[in-house]
Amino acid sequence: MRKNFVLDTNVLLHDPRAIFHFADNTVVIPIYVLEEIDHFKKELSELGRNAREVARRLDEFRNKGAHLSDGVALEGGGQLRVALATRELPPAIRTSQIVDNFILGVALEVRDKDPDASTILVTKDVNLRIRADAMGLTAEEYDAEKIDIEELYSGNGEVEVTGAAVDEFYQSGTITVEQLKAGGAANGFYANQYLLLRDRENPSHTALGRYDGPNKRISQIKKLREGVWGIRPRNKEQHYALDLLLNDDIKLVTLVGKAGTGKTLLAIAAGLQKCVEEAVFQKLLVSRPIFPLGKDIGFLPGDIEEKLNPWMQPIYDNIELLLGFSKAEKKEGRSHQELIDLGYIEIEPLTYIRGRSIPNQFMIVDEAQNLTPHEVKTIITRVGENTKIVLTGDPYQIDNPYVDSANNGLTTVVEKFKGEAIAGHVSLVKGERSPLAELAANIL
Repeated sequence: MRKNFVLDTNVLLHDPRAIFHFADNTVVIPIYVLEEIDHFKKELSELGRNAREVARRLDEFRNKGAHLSDGVALEGGGQLRVALATRELPPAIRTSQIVDNFILGVALEVRDKDPDASTILVTKDVNLRIRADAMGLTAEEYDAEKIDIEELYSGNGEVEVTGAAVDEFYQSGTITVEQLKAGGAANGFYANQYLLLRDRENPSHTALGRYDGPNKRISQIKKLREGVWGIRPRNKEQHYALDLLLNDDIKLVTLVGKAGTGKTLLAIAAGLQKCVEEAVFQKLLVSRPIFPLGKDIGFLPGDIEEKLNPWMQPIYDNIELLLGFSKAEKKEGRSHQELIDLGYIEIEPLTYIRGRSIPNQFMIVDEAQNLTPHEVKTIITRVGENTKIVLTGDPYQIDNPYVDSANNGLTTVVEKFKGEAIAGHVSLVKGERSPLAELAANIL
C-alpha cells in the first residue's frame, strides 16, 4: 500500500537526510516546518548545521526544474513535496496558533485528499504523536538509528567449559575457539569481547579472557596486582576496562555505566599511566560537553580555562584523588595544576575541536551520552596517528534535550564499532563510589 509520510521539524533537525529514508513512498514537508527550520539556520551548533543542510538539499531539488509543491522524484523511487494547508483547521486546533497544529492540519489534509494511501505523521515529539492519535491520524517516531538501550552490547559474556579447559587456559594463557566448541561452548564472539570461562561442574572455578578476533582465540588478561596509579579493579568489569585502556593496539574504548561505577576514574588513571609513566603518548587530553544540571548560572568571567573550571571540576577531583595529596600538601597549594603546567594534561572544550588533528595523545571525552551521533563522528575523525580515544558516559543521565538514551552518540558508537578489532567496549555495572551512592543509583 502506498504511504504518505508527513515529517515534523524535529525529524529534519535530527537527521537532515531523513527524506531519503522512506523507500519509494511520498515524503511531505509542511511549509510551516521550513519556517521553523529557518529560525535555526544561523545557529553555530549541530541544529544550525542540520537546518542549513536541509535548506541546501531542498534548494537542489528546486533547481532541477520541478516545483516542490507539485512533487519531485527521489532517488529511491519515492516523491518529495512541500505542502500548505489550504482548508480551515479542525475546531479542536483552530483557536491555537502553535506550529504543531498547522502541521497536524497538513497531515489531515494529505490523508483526506489521498484516501487510497496510508498517511503517517512522523515526529520525535511524544505530545504531538498523542494529539495526532486523538484526531484519528497515524503517528510514528522517527527511529532510523534508534538503539534499544536494554539490549545495548555489554562487551562481555560468560562461557561454560570443562574444568580441564579452564586449567589449560591458565597454563597456556590462550584457548582457541575450536577448543571451546569441542567443550560444548557456542561461538559468536565479537573482537575484544571479554569472557568469563566458568567450569560447568565447579562454578567457582573461573578464568577471565579477551577474544582475539583475527586469531580466533581467547587470551588471558593481565593481572593488575600493582594497580594503575594506586587504583586496583574492584570487580571483573573494572578489570576488563583497565585491560582495554592499557592496550595500545585498541585505539577506541567506550565505557558505559551508571554513576559511581568508576568510568572516569579508570580512564584518567590509565591515561596518566600511559602519558606520565610509560610516555606512550605525549599528553592526556580531557574534554566533556557543557550541559548544566538544573538552571544555568549565566556567563562566567575569565579566559577559556577559568570558564571551563566549573564544568571540569569532576575531572580535577579524580586527578587529585589519583595524585593522593595529603592535607598539608593541599594547604601548600599543590593540585592538578602541576600536571597541567608540566604539559602532561590539557583541558580542551569540544566547541573548538572541529578542524583539528590530534596525534599522539590519550584523549578522554567524558559524559559522551550528551553528544549527537554527528558530534561524536566529528570528534573521532579528529584522531591522528598514535592517538587513543576513550568515550565514557551513562545513557540514562542525558542533559541534552535533543538526544535520548536510544539515539545519542555514545550508544551509537558502541553498536557501530562492536566487532571491530581496533575498538573495545565494557559496560560497568556495580557502583564502587560508596554504599550510599550505589543504593541511590539503584532505587531513585
